[in-house]
This record gives sequence, C-alpha cells and structure tokens, in this order.
Amino acid sequence: MKTITNPQLIQRNKKIGQVTIIFSLIVLAIGLYLSFSEQNMNLSLIALLVGIVTSQIGMYYSSRWSRSPRPDEQINQALKGLDDKYSLYHYRTVTSHLLVGPAGVWVLLPYYQSGTITYNEDKSRWVQKGTNVFMRIFAQEGLGRPDVDVNSNVADVQKYIQKILPEQIDLPVRAALVFTSPKVNVKAPEASSPTVTLDKLKDLIRRKAKEEPANEQNIRILQKALPES
Repeated sequence: MKTITNPQLIQRNKKIGQVTIIFSLIVLAIGLYLSFSEQNMNLSLIALLVGIVTSQIGMYYSSRWSRSPRPDEQINQALKGLDDKYSLYHYRTVTSHLLVGPAGVWVLLPYYQSGTITYNEDKSRWVQKGTNVFMRIFAQEGLGRPDVDVNSNVADVQKYIQKILPEQIDLPVRAALVFTSPKVNVKAPEASSPTVTLDKLKDLIRRKAKEEPANEQNIRILQKALPES
C-alpha cells in the first residue's frame, strides 16, 4: 500500500492544538480566580465560557495531530498488509483520509470517542454512553453527527474527483466510520455507512473488494490524477 501524507500540515496543526490548549487552561484559571469575587462574576462567566470553547477547539486539533499515535498513523497500522494496488492519502485531498484501490474509493472518518456508541435509525441519532460529563467537556471531543460528516465528505470527494479527472468516470464514493479508541464498544448496525472499530477496518476493505470490486482501469486513472507525494 502506498501512503501519501502532508507532514507540513500535521506540524502546523499540532502547534495550533498545543497553543490553544494552553490558552484555554490559562483562561479557565482566570475565570475560576475571578469567580471568588461577586463583583467580577460576569467577567468570570465570560472567561469560563471562552475557556470551554477554546478547550474544545484545542481538543479537536490535539486529538488529530498531537496525540500519538495520530489518526493517520492508526489507519496506516490498521491497513498494513494491503497490496500495492491501494493508495492511502492523508491530508492531501478534500477529505482527511482517502483510500483508493480494488475496494473502490473510501472516505475514512476516524473518531477517538470511548464508551458505548450506538445509532438509533428511527431517530437518526448517535448516542455516546459510558463516559462522565467532565470527560465529555474537558477531556474528549464531542461525537457530533457522524451521519452529517459522511454526507459532507462524500459529496466533497465526488466533486473533487469530477474536477481532477479529464473525463467522466463512474467511481462510487463510500465512507466508513472508524472508531479508534481501545475503550470503545460500537453498536451501530443500522447506520447508513459501515461503522467499525480500528481492528475491523482491514477486514471491511478486503470484504468489499471481493463483494463489490471497483473497475481497475478507472482506479488507476484516479490514482494518477491524485497527488503522488
């Protein structure tokens, strides 16, 4: 498997995450200090709010680019052993992680959340249980709406492919939600896109390559049009 990444982007965003986390801790400390005075209560609330918001931003960057192993490193390891017909692109296209090969075109969306992750098809709702409120606010990025992430990323990749290819080629774009935490239990059989833990990702890709193989010629055309380094 050929892996193409963007080290400059990784280092830049790593620094952003580190600076933002430090800034949020300082602001939260100031907000806590101000809370001891009734005269400064309004300023305290503002500082605490700013601290919480910036901490979420910091966690977003840190979970992707500061924490080791990073999502790109985890995906590399999980897909280790795929043959050289596959190309894996990290931060080099319109989506963060794109796999192109015999299984087709796959958007890989990693999530670090722990606990039990479930999906209710009737309510179109994702639920995370098994973690306390403190962990969700200060130590872990929110789960958000994975279904919205899928639709947005798939649409972006479809437009991107149409833009970079000289001719119209039929290459369906699929997506997989990949939960990378070793402390996660995923129960989402009704989700519209495959939802797997990291250790099941390679099995999913290999199975899809057998069940629904992509057109080899079209895949090679797309790989030639995508960044080579």
